[in-house]
Amino acid sequence: MKRIAILQSNYIPWKGYFDIINSVDEFVIYDDAQYTRRDWRNRNIIKTKHGLKWLTIPVLVKGLYNQKISETRINQNFWAERHWKTLKQNYSTAPYFLEFQNLFEGAYIKASNMEKLTEVNMLFIRLINSFLGIETKITSSTDYNLRGNKTEKIISVCKQAEALHYFSGHAAKSYIDEHLFHEADIKLTWVDYNNYPEYNQINPPFDHKVSIVDLIFNEGKNAKKFMKSFK
Repeated sequence: MKRIAILQSNYIPWKGYFDIINSVDEFVIYDDAQYTRRDWRNRNIIKTKHGLKWLTIPVLVKGLYNQKISETRINQNFWAERHWKTLKQNYSTAPYFLEFQNLFEGAYIKASNMEKLTEVNMLFIRLINSFLGIETKITSSTDYNLRGNKTEKIISVCKQAEALHYFSGHAAKSYIDEHLFHEADIKLTWVDYNNYPEYNQINPPFDHKVSIVDLIFNEGKNAKKFMKSFK
């Protein structure tokens, strides 16, 4: 039974995002969706000794209220250097920072030359997938013919991808019609984000809802031990 998930792209997402990717056979990046401000598309959180800090990619939004994520352009060319400097300042003492410093620094150098947000997000998603050994097929919503309301679009993609098992985060319960999945004979699984084990975070108090780079720099290749889909 082929398993599939559909999510909008995020910037350096948290560990739960990658648990969903690792739980399915195909992961569809839904960048046909409208770009939403103050969301996870262009920003994420890291830990610092002064508390949580947002890393935000500046994007062009003025007068572009209906633009898709795939159409959203970056507004500066020095953001990547600034983000990498911030990561280096806050994680240089983490146990595995030096081991993987070049990997991430190289990615930020590549990202600095990219014009679209979705390109940057995909760069880091693929980089982290490779780091974790995730081999899930990654596709784009543009590869499919989307039609109907939100639930109907998901079911349409499932059918076109010949998938009979759909994985979703609980936030989608606000709009997913489970009855339609039953009618389509597609199994719906809600991913449980509760009860993740804690790891050694250099900047206490512990917080689960931060970018996965925090887990990588603190635990290195042991990161998978603190994720659910690898057990």
